[in-house]
Amino acid sequence: MGDINQGPIHYTGPQDWRGPYMAKHPGEWLYHWTSNEIAEIELAADSVADLDILDITIRDFPLPTIEATLADIKSDILHGRGFAMLRGLPVDEWSMDKTARVYWGLGVHMGLPVSQNSKGHALGHVKNIRRDMEKATSRGYERTDRLAFHTDTADIVGLFCRKPAKAGGDSLIVSSTAIYNEIARRRPDLAAVLMQPLQRSFVSENPDDQNRLVDVPLFMHEDGRMIGHYVRGHIYKAQALPGVRLFTDEQKEALALVDSIADDPAFFLDMEFRLGDIQFLCNHTILHSRCAFQDFEDFGERRHLLRLWLACKDGPILPHWMINAYDSGRANGRQDGYHRRSIPLKVPLDAE
Repeated sequence: MGDINQGPIHYTGPQDWRGPYMAKHPGEWLYHWTSNEIAEIELAADSVADLDILDITIRDFPLPTIEATLADIKSDILHGRGFAMLRGLPVDEWSMDKTARVYWGLGVHMGLPVSQNSKGHALGHVKNIRRDMEKATSRGYERTDRLAFHTDTADIVGLFCRKPAKAGGDSLIVSSTAIYNEIARRRPDLAAVLMQPLQRSFVSENPDDQNRLVDVPLFMHEDGRMIGHYVRGHIYKAQALPGVRLFTDEQKEALALVDSIADDPAFFLDMEFRLGDIQFLCNHTILHSRCAFQDFEDFGERRHLLRLWLACKDGPILPHWMINAYDSGRANGRQDGYHRRSIPLKVPLDAE
């Protein structure tokens, strides 16, 4: 790859991929559950029916014949291409409670669930609750509009499709390593700009801590790979806070270039969510987005994805920027989402 002090590095390996190739090779990332595997998952879920979901650990949810497969999939997510889709769970046959137990049980085989918002949700719900008109204070998962490409504050984000949209709502993902490589090829000067820290605000998620800023570059070289971390809204919201470093012209140009490459069909992969699909993504390698969608009027029939943010102690080595900004001391030295000691974790069974 070359010496980092001798100009932009071009990163090779499985993290550097393009959407059109992946669309033609679903066998590399799409896994279909067998009937025997589904029976094993259901048996594990039934065995923890009397436990509080928050208390379910990997020991409580044994998957003797699936465990090795999940370990391989997890390794690909954290250290390979960065994503996988697991297909075929009969979620339409399960209650919401059983669905949550299945998902949590599979999740703890991947990592430690962490808080996704200021309410302490360790199990999240991506569902339209009619907040399209409240964009200043709402999160994208509560609306129906298209989302910008971004990362979340955990090693892995997982989405489990309980109900698909009436129309639209596809997941769009793109390799952040491929984006960096393309910027380094076109504009090495802007690649260098994006490896300098950018201040970020979490005021929309923590209104009582509105002056809190974290300082993290968008691209970070660590242990021979590129670590990406990007939420455009957090970066731009910070600009309104007192004492923040205002954008330079080069930073504005660099951020616009990131967005334009991410939005290019030559780079992103369009993934349809089907009933029962589980998508797992590595936030250090993948930016994700969502197409706008048309939803059902009936609240019970609306597009509904269950979400997990997972901290993985066997994840990639993280740059000091990430540790300083997001390590709460609770998640094995990893990013810990929106954890606040004063806000206990909870597992709601629907959007709230």
